[in-house]
Amino acid sequence: MASPVERFQELLRIPTVSHVDESAIDRESFDRFLATVQRLYPLIHGRLDREVVDGHSLLYRWSGAGAGDPLVLMAHLDVVPVVAAEWEHPPFDASLVGDGMDAAIHARGAIDDKGSLVAILEAVEASLADGVTPPRDVYLAFGHDEETAGGGARALVEELRSRGVRPALVLDEGGAVVDGVVPGVSVPTAMIGVAERGVMTLVLTVREQGGHASTPPATPATARLARAIDRLHRHPFPARIAPPVRAMLQTVAPHAPQPLRGVLQRLPLTAPVVAAAFTRLGPEMNAVVRTTAVVTELSGAPGENVLATTARASVNIRLLHGDTVGSATARLRRVIADDAVELEVRHGSDPSPISPWRGAAWQRLARVVVETLGDDVVPTPYLQLGASDSRWFTAISDNVYRFTPFHLTRSERDALHSHDERIRVDVWLRGIAFYRALIASG
Repeated sequence: MASPVERFQELLRIPTVSHVDESAIDRESFDRFLATVQRLYPLIHGRLDREVVDGHSLLYRWSGAGAGDPLVLMAHLDVVPVVAAEWEHPPFDASLVGDGMDAAIHARGAIDDKGSLVAILEAVEASLADGVTPPRDVYLAFGHDEETAGGGARALVEELRSRGVRPALVLDEGGAVVDGVVPGVSVPTAMIGVAERGVMTLVLTVREQGGHASTPPATPATARLARAIDRLHRHPFPARIAPPVRAMLQTVAPHAPQPLRGVLQRLPLTAPVVAAAFTRLGPEMNAVVRTTAVVTELSGAPGENVLATTARASVNIRLLHGDTVGSATARLRRVIADDAVELEVRHGSDPSPISPWRGAAWQRLARVVVETLGDDVVPTPYLQLGASDSRWFTAISDNVYRFTPFHLTRSERDALHSHDERIRVDVWLRGIAFYRALIASG
């Protein structure tokens, strides 16, 4: 019989890659993934209700012993594309590298997000084998296109909404157990996302007549666009401490050395100074305290000796709480200050609602973190910087949290959406124990 690690490796080897261009998606890989899950986890598929939603998303219902609002455990089965030549080990070989405590599985999706998905499946299968019945219903909600459109998760939410399901607790991927997330704070912290920033794409377009590159106008479209981009870059959004970040800093403050402890404990007075300091502590800390805007795509003329009739830039914007799609668009229009530069919102969503870091749902989650991941771990609220499928579940639950139960190093986190993604085996196995305990916690 295969071990949990071997089942994990088998599912990691199936390249369920999402593409924005849906014609490039290998649907057969998704079919194979669903069939393999069904084969590897016979107890789940014999005892839980299973539905396939929106083509390849999965919804399972595990009936609990009593009434009450259920627990929803989320994950997604798709992964981002790879550049195989950049990887030390082939990205879909799921190679086991190293020995003992250093052994790690190298594969696309090892953390994002098949690590959580398979750990949940292992936890449920093992619980069923042990005769466990959860105190209340448990739903497993696995989207298939989180990395692109998120349509699967929206369809899952609509299924639950149509049945009147209002979860007591929803848990999706997100923060992890990390060390030194705040400079000067050495205790391991469980970064539990209570909200996530909004996301939007703003397209800047400049048009002109075009012609031969040998006779350019005084301000060609590309130069006007470049000037707009430079203005955007030189005038970033102001730094500030949003409520989830304030809660995080107040939680870790007692574990900080002086004088940092005093600074964090006096945030009503020191918040502007702390926010300004964070902008200089690297990209991640800068993103914690401000709305970010960065140009990710550029296009111009079709040839090197042709003037562009249309020069275009896509700006990826992540909205801090307090900013909206509308307010960010208006601000960038003022910053660019050029009516010849067209601004169009391609798509956008405002920041998510903020889930509470007090009350029964939070206490349940925090208690299980400490019991299974270490009594020295400090659970703390956290503002998730990226978007996830969990944002759709805020429509049916007030308690939506984003936490991946793995203790990750800085280099492991840096490998997400990059080359050499990997997870240590002992860290992944502790994640299974976390999910088992959360299911039983009621």
